[in-house]
Amino acid sequence: MKRLWVLVFAGISTLNLMFSQESTYTNTVRSVNQSTLIGIGKAYLFDSYLSPLTYDGIAISLIHDRLKGSDFFNGALLLQNQYRLQTGVTKNPTSSSTEYWGSLYYNLNGYVPILKQSLNNSNFKLYGGGGPELALGCIYNIRNSNNPGSLKTHANLNVSAMAIYNWKKLTFRWQVSSPFVGVFFSPEYGHSYYEIFTLGNDKGTVHFGSFHNQLSLRNYFTIDIPVNNLTIRTGYMWDYYSTDVNMLVTKISVHQFLIGLAFESLNFGYKKARNNQLFKSVYY
Repeated sequence: MKRLWVLVFAGISTLNLMFSQESTYTNTVRSVNQSTLIGIGKAYLFDSYLSPLTYDGIAISLIHDRLKGSDFFNGALLLQNQYRLQTGVTKNPTSSSTEYWGSLYYNLNGYVPILKQSLNNSNFKLYGGGGPELALGCIYNIRNSNNPGSLKTHANLNVSAMAIYNWKKLTFRWQVSSPFVGVFFSPEYGHSYYEIFTLGNDKGTVHFGSFHNQLSLRNYFTIDIPVNNLTIRTGYMWDYYSTDVNMLVTKISVHQFLIGLAFESLNFGYKKARNNQLFKSVYY
């Protein structure tokens, strides 16, 4: 299992290095669209390893999104890096027990244009693509004594679509993604974490994932609203993830309202920052 995660992280690092290389055949400087959002909403947790009941409660998230152009596919490829920290505090139907949930996600997506249309003061762009997703998290049930926690981690390849619509001063974005293949962790039925991590009995804990045993959908909608020198980004996100393997079922569903700031930045290295006549670095 350790070798598998080493290969996954090595692949992600290679992709990031390749996509972060500076242009070799164009002098055009393209800005990077970035945003940092806070989300708050409702979480529903069901993990049959911990409890036969569905827990629900408040969910809070922190999302950083980075969208930039690249020189691949004649400059048409868009690259998205997204980091998401999601947490939740939930209770069972009688409020007699509590489950805590937290997960950290990383997505690297590539998008190519499928459709572009302009009309008067508006334009519409539709993109298709996908990329890898890594997740590491846990659900902790305070009532359980022998097995209070359930590890939630996966490495998937997602398919994704994104639409951007500029209308007057507003910008609307819709993005949806879902995994079609990957690997995820789940213990055997009745398998304790003491056996897995202390005794080393981890056989049958890493599973090939696809539509037959792992379903996930992330629906993401935002609106950019310019206010003086600021751009407020607000929206809605529905995150759904479920697995069904080894007679164990997990379902995580989160609905959240999002709000934060979006901005454009110019990113270049030491040489360009030091020798640039237009921009004065405060560091180099």
